[in-house]
Amino acid sequence: MRFRHADTIWSAHPQLTAGVLYADGVDDRADTGPRAAAHTERAAARLAGAPEGEFPEITAWRRTFSGLGLRPTQYRCAAESLLRRLRKEGGLPRIHPVVDLCNAISVAHAVPVAALDADRIAAPLLEVRPARGEEVYTAFDGTTEHPAPGEVTFVDSAGRAHARRWTHRQSGWSAVGPDTRRVLVVTEAMHDGGERTVRALLKTVAEELAAHWPVVTSDAVLTAGAPEFAFGG
Repeated sequence: MRFRHADTIWSAHPQLTAGVLYADGVDDRADTGPRAAAHTERAAARLAGAPEGEFPEITAWRRTFSGLGLRPTQYRCAAESLLRRLRKEGGLPRIHPVVDLCNAISVAHAVPVAALDADRIAAPLLEVRPARGEEVYTAFDGTTEHPAPGEVTFVDSAGRAHARRWTHRQSGWSAVGPDTRRVLVVTEAMHDGGERTVRALLKTVAEELAAHWPVVTSDAVLTAGAPEFAFGG
């Protein structure tokens, strides 16, 4: 199985830094709450000094969304939505041990982190690219949608879209759930210094997964010159 960003994404967004991590051996029985809380507390401390809309990581994604013709206060990247919820409600929802960790690490670094069930992705390719209009996206309530032509999404080899509006919303089809054993974690940054953030985030995700499960992991930072990551054997 392969993951990549299309050449058109790299050429249109040269500031992009992408990181990807594959892990085999997770389940829904570990208690990740205490360690997730430590990352959430780091984010809360930062929010005490300024709202998320002033974070350079978030303003960079707002500029990206504006450049794509999206209203950034209507369609927020996932990290901004989580930070906003943390600031308003004082915490994040408990969903699944892996998702809870990834959400907490996302707010701590203020960049989007997607966790997908690798067994729900059709081989051999998952590609971040503009939609053509025929891709099928499954929402969390089970309804289906078709991303508009030109909308950036994650598309697998079966033509299934695993996101809407790039980093705005994931798909219910590949959401991590009780039966998930293999996960693909993707993080994307647009701000200056994004490579440092992405490398640190990948290291943290790998360490946290290994602290809770006997996982086998592999990861990479992707660039326009090295845009592809092979995973899953």
